[in-house]
Amino acid sequence: MGIRVYKPTSAGRRNASVNDFSELTPGWKPEKNLLVPQKKKAGRNNQGKITSRHRGGGHKQMYRIIDFRRLKDGIVAKVDSVQYDPIRSANIALLKYADGEKSYVIASQGMAAGDSIENGPDAAPTSGNCLPLKNIPLDSTVCCIEMRPGQGAAMCRSAGSGAKLKARDAGWAQLELPSGEVRRVPAACRAVIGRVGNADHMNVVIGKAGRSRWMGIRPHVRGTAMNPIDHPHGGGEGRTKGGRHPVSPQGKSAKGGATRQRRKPSNSAIVRRRKSRRYGQLKLHK
Repeated sequence: MGIRVYKPTSAGRRNASVNDFSELTPGWKPEKNLLVPQKKKAGRNNQGKITSRHRGGGHKQMYRIIDFRRLKDGIVAKVDSVQYDPIRSANIALLKYADGEKSYVIASQGMAAGDSIENGPDAAPTSGNCLPLKNIPLDSTVCCIEMRPGQGAAMCRSAGSGAKLKARDAGWAQLELPSGEVRRVPAACRAVIGRVGNADHMNVVIGKAGRSRWMGIRPHVRGTAMNPIDHPHGGGEGRTKGGRHPVSPQGKSAKGGATRQRRKPSNSAIVRRRKSRRYGQLKLHK
């Protein structure tokens, strides 16, 4: 996937860029049986309260039903097409199994129409195949990783992401995530060989405010521009830098403050935190 840059014919076009969608299959059409309407939530929870600010509007979207579990073992599937998904950063692939069933999966890097895909412990450890971690060679790059057997892919599902399978011991597998965190998961969990495609998604420059509105992102107002009743940074005579350490509208630290629950049950699964005094700060894969 490459990046196409516009000529600066206007202020909105200057420095803006888009994907060239070279990974997509020409003439692809969405599978209607795997589409459901996507209801707008505008950042609200089931009680109607705003839990994520600056959300609302945006283009109407249809949700693609993705097969994150990949439990159809021993049946070879052909990649019918690689398609665009408006819901996620990664592209998706439409699979046609030998028994006639169709399903969507996250498209891994290099996947193209006509490729053969297989699931299960007997599948070959090649790109795009889904296997249990106990059957994947060490030092392999994997994506779409389960955290509990049979749960379905939960980690490394966004464009360009992938984790390293570092070790296996006593029914557990150790994975080095893109953040540098080393986490252990049961070796019976499944993962897809390879890295998620559409890696250039992070290099796209939006270029203008209107494109953010199309994606359902509303304007963000600075706290220093508000009144004291609206934000802890608000008020003051003249323009200020806030007058205190950056905080959220609720008064919680916005930079550097710990937000993870101290007694979260999954803490025991973390072998090494992404920010470690022993191993240094954030470590990224190249």
